[in-house]
Amino acid sequence: MTDSGNTTGRRKFTVPGFATGPDGRAQRAREQGKALRVPVPRERHSEFVPAADRPTAVAALEASNAGRIAGLVPIRVGRMAATPFAFLRGSAGLMAADLAGTPVTGVTAQLCGDAHAANFGLYGDARGQLVMDINDFDETVPGPWEWDLKRLATSLVLAGRETGASESTARAAAQHAAGSYRRTLRTLAKLPALDAWNAVADEQLVSFAEAHDLTEVLRKVGAKALGNTSARFAARSTTRTADGGWRFTAAPPVLTGVTDATARAVAEALGPYVATVPAEVRTLLSRYRVQDVAFRVVGTGSVGTRSYVVLLTDHRDQPLVLQVKEARPSVLLPYLGGHWRRPAEEHEGRRVVLGQKHMQVVSDTLLGWTTVDGRPYQVRQFRNRKGSVDPAVLLPSQLDDYARITGALLARAHAHTADPGLLAGYCGKSEALDEAVAAFAVAYADRTEADHAELVAAVRSGRLPAEQGV
Repeated sequence: MTDSGNTTGRRKFTVPGFATGPDGRAQRAREQGKALRVPVPRERHSEFVPAADRPTAVAALEASNAGRIAGLVPIRVGRMAATPFAFLRGSAGLMAADLAGTPVTGVTAQLCGDAHAANFGLYGDARGQLVMDINDFDETVPGPWEWDLKRLATSLVLAGRETGASESTARAAAQHAAGSYRRTLRTLAKLPALDAWNAVADEQLVSFAEAHDLTEVLRKVGAKALGNTSARFAARSTTRTADGGWRFTAAPPVLTGVTDATARAVAEALGPYVATVPAEVRTLLSRYRVQDVAFRVVGTGSVGTRSYVVLLTDHRDQPLVLQVKEARPSVLLPYLGGHWRRPAEEHEGRRVVLGQKHMQVVSDTLLGWTTVDGRPYQVRQFRNRKGSVDPAVLLPSQLDDYARITGALLARAHAHTADPGLLAGYCGKSEALDEAVAAFAVAYADRTEADHAELVAAVRSGRLPAEQGV
């Protein structure tokens, strides 16, 4: 290769969508991160003082039930009343209201919005290989990175208490999550951009997080996840019709039939959905035909929202099940200042899908969005080999390992949209941030236990109807 042009100086380009400016950006990012410690010392992240006008837990829950299917609300209440950790899982909005009064650096990342410890897990990639990452994005929105980290740390304290771990063990888990988050950012900041984007491959995750006590747990979860497929769900939940088609078999209250009009509306909404997936995926979907639609109750915080499963079959009568799930505005949105505001007209399903793709290294190839009867929905593959570790049943000796894994995964996800060098510069080498986040987590876990007790009292008094064990 020859070049007879001018080689005495660097060519300078200004290309939209690409970085500009002089070299040394990595060093400047670290210095800018360190500078943020002056207005917002890391020790301040321990602060939590409930606002004087903080709504009661019951009032917040009742407000969050607005717009949900009324007949399903008792199931949601029953699930949240089970334990303080379950209450936290269903009250992301209430925690966002509390976090709005806590210190933040002003650095924006794409947030999970509900980064509690049970929202990390295994799922299958396009070739059926298992990956581990954050796996719930209903509340995703750009915002302060601290909010996700503090929610994760709090959930680990509550999970630890539920397992019967000592208070020092539960607090240590929160500190380990923050420490792993901080160390992972330092690692990512030192890597080339492309390597950092795909860093911490799943086969290296246990070693990277020093989580060897979880090896057997993850092996068992992975083995179970491999069988958690559309085909297996269809085999258990469908029957052959007289004309050779397939229909879902009702299993109320979780899986129920829908009217012909609703089934038609959901099925027809798959047409616009196809336009939101890549061209090669459209070709794949064109090889399936729609067989049936049913309603399926999902989640804890999501209970009462509209969620459908759609049965499709290919030319060999093999099933694929899609989930068409209502996408409501992120519960974080009312508490984010103008710095993080987004267009009000944005399609909520699109928000969820793009937020998920921003945070995950590998996402479901069938992710897309659509609108049914004027409501926004996300569409995704149902049962794509999903598996999860329940942090509330881990042995106390395993909790810190799980904390380090989730902290590393959260850091990697945030580093896709926030400069890891900037965050690493702020978080630093010491354990100052880790200790502060752990202190916040303990304080907020105490607050959550009080909120949960209030909810249980409201259920016992009859103020809030609840269905237990559903």
